[in-house]
Amino acid sequence: MTDNLPEKDTAADHEKWKERGVAMRAFFYIFGTHLFAGFVWLLFQLGQHAQK
Repeated sequence: MTDNLPEKDTAADHEKWKERGVAMRAFFYIFGTHLFAGFVWLLFQLGQHAQK
């Protein structure tokens, strides 16, 4: 009874998983930064047009 199953967790698969994680993290960081910048811009716009 010999188990000759191919190893599914190869180094290439592991590297692809890491690359995907880094790309997804970069996307969320960039998206979050732009969202925060838009919020700050909105605050400046509202403050500039407020009744004083």
